[in-house]
Parts: sequence; structure tokens; C-alpha cells
Amino acid sequence: MSYITTYTGLHFDPASPDPALIDARDIAHALSLITRGNGHVSQFWSVAQHCLSCEAEAAARGQSVRVRLACLLHDAGEAYLCDLTRPVKALLPLYSQIETRLLEAIRSKFIGSPLSQEELRIVDEIDDDMLSSDFHFLMAEELGSRWKKVRAVPAYRVEPFADVEAEYLHRLDSLRARMQ
Repeated sequence: MSYITTYTGLHFDPASPDPALIDARDIAHALSLITRGNGHVSQFWSVAQHCLSCEAEAAARGQSVRVRLACLLHDAGEAYLCDLTRPVKALLPLYSQIETRLLEAIRSKFIGSPLSQEELRIVDEIDDDMLSSDFHFLMAEELGSRWKKVRAVPAYRVEPFADVEAEYLHRLDSLRARMQ
């Protein structure tokens, strides 16, 4: 078998992504149930909550709707693969290639055109700043002072996954509507 069965019942091959089979409901549902830090956090904090926080941070920094949408979707590939920690991901170049191809398909579907190098740099910067914030607040570990740059600090509270899923879908729909 070379596919996964998604939440909505689709048969999806993450290594050969078909944008027609990428469903926002699958992304929102899966990311709302996947915990950050491989579960090594003080409380449940989902990948979806991290992505919502990244989008809120992009908004607080006055970024474009495209960048905000890219921030919301920056970990969307993990809905079809998994959330590997950075040290492990660095050891798996094939995984990174598959993830990159998958993210390109996801961005193509929801954003339309490829991100510029500058847009990618901004998304990565915001993701790194939020990672630092996540570690500071959820693990009491300092990865440097990047967390101090965060303007939209999340509440870091446990929320029902269904609420997070709904918020992710709402924000995705709202941003996509603003792009048209």
C-alpha cells in the first residue's frame, strides 16, 4: 500500500501528492491532534495551535495575507507525514525532500503561486521565533532570546482539539477569501 487513508476517507500518497486530494479538513483535523515537541511539553500544545500562533504573529508584524497564509500552512505537510523533531528531520534528507514536495503541492492548492525567497525567509523567521516561544513557555528551556521578539504571544492553554480544528479552518477560509 503506497497511500494513507485520511480523516475524510481519501487515499493520499504523501510521496507523490495530488493537489486535488489535499483537503483542508484533513489538515486541520490531523494538526489539531498532533502534539508539538514529540509530546515532550508541559501540556498539550498541537501543531495546529503552533500554526495559528505563527499566522497571528505574521499579522502582528504587518505581513501580507500571502505570508500569513503561508505561516498557517507551514507545517501542513505534517498532517500527511508526521511531526519529526528538527534534530531527527536533519538526519533524514529523503523525508525532507518528500516534505518539501508536499508543501509545494499544499501551497499551490491554497496560495496559488510559489512563495518568493523573501516570503519563505519571513515564514522561517516567524516559525523560529515561535519555536523559541514554545520552548520558553512549554518546556522552560531557552533556545536564545528569539521568543522576546514575539508580538502575539499565545495564551498556551489546553483547548479542545475540535475548537482548534474549527479555528484553523475558519482562519484558512478567511485568509483564502482575502486573497481573491
